[in-house]
Amino acid sequence: MILSIAVVEYAALSRVNISKLLASVATSQSADPGPGTSGSPSPSPVTPYDVKHLLKPDKKFLGVAIDGAPTDMSKIEGFATRVGKKPNLIAIYESFDDAFAISEARKAYEYGALPVIRWEPFKPTLVDIAAGKQDHYILTFAESIRTLNLPVVLTFAHEMNGDWYSWGRQNNSPADFVAAWRHIHGLFARAAVKNVIWAWTPNVINPMPNVKLKPYYPGDQYVDWVGMDGYYTHKGKKTFDTLFEPTMKQIRAFTKRPFLIVETAAEPGSSRPAQIADLFEGIADRPDVLGLVWFNNDGSGKWNIDRDAASMRSFRDEAKSAAFGFRVA
Repeated sequence: MILSIAVVEYAALSRVNISKLLASVATSQSADPGPGTSGSPSPSPVTPYDVKHLLKPDKKFLGVAIDGAPTDMSKIEGFATRVGKKPNLIAIYESFDDAFAISEARKAYEYGALPVIRWEPFKPTLVDIAAGKQDHYILTFAESIRTLNLPVVLTFAHEMNGDWYSWGRQNNSPADFVAAWRHIHGLFARAAVKNVIWAWTPNVINPMPNVKLKPYYPGDQYVDWVGMDGYYTHKGKKTFDTLFEPTMKQIRAFTKRPFLIVETAAEPGSSRPAQIADLFEGIADRPDVLGLVWFNNDGSGKWNIDRDAASMRSFRDEAKSAAFGFRVA
C-alpha cells in the first residue's frame, strides 16, 4: 500500500504512465518466489472499499460546505458545535486541473463524514474530455482515489443545465455532457476504482423550466445518486415543494435513483428560519431524498448563517432530529 502511494505521488510529478507503474508494482508484490527460494510471503491484496451500505443509508445525511474546510477541520468542528450535530457530508470543490484532494478527503472520513468532490471543468471543454484529451489527468485522479480506498462522492460539471458555467448549455449540448460523463466513468472503471459514488447533479429547473433534464442523463449504469442544487432566494415564494418538487417530478420520469440535495441555502431575511425548517421537514418527509449539504459561505448570496442567530437556532432545532446524521466511518 505504501509503495503504491509512493508510485502515485511520483507519477503525478514525473508525468509517467501510472497505470503501467501500478501494474508493475502489483506484479512485483504478488510474484511467486518459486520453489527452493526463501523470499518473503507476498502481502495480501488490499480489499477495495465497498460503498454499498452508503448508497441508501437508514438515516439522512447532514452536510456542509465551508471555505477552507476540510483542510482546516476547526471550521467544521466549529459549525458542528453551533448546530449541535456533526456533519457527515463535507463538500470539497476542485478544478478539473487539480490533483485529487487526498489529504482533505482522508480528514473528512476520519472525522466521520463522506467527502463530496465537486469536480469543475473550467478549462477543458466537454468535447475534449470525451475525445480523450484529458485521459492522463483523469486516470491520475482516478488512481489517487483508488489508492485512498475510502468512500468518495463525485459530482462532475454540476448545474450543467444552467448557463452560468463554461460547461453549461450555452457552450455545450446535452450529448456533449453525456459523452464526457460516460468517458470519465469508463476511465474510472478501467482503473478499477470501486470506492466512488457517482452523483449526477443538475440545478433545479425553476430558472430554466424549458430545459429538459432527460437528455443530460448519462443512464442508471453510470449514476448512483441524483443530486440537485437549489437555493431559497427572495425571488418568488420559495418552499420545498416549489423549489425541489418540479425537478424531482421530471427526473422521476426517467430514473428511480435516490436524491441528494448537494448544494442549498437561504438568503438572509425574516423568512430564512422558516425556510430552513421547511427544508429539513421536506427532506424528512421523502424517503427517496438522502439528505442535504448546506452551503455555509457567502458567494452569489449571503448564505452563511453563523452570524444569524434566528437561522442558527432553526438549523439547530431541525438538526436535532434523529432522522439526520450518522457517522460514516
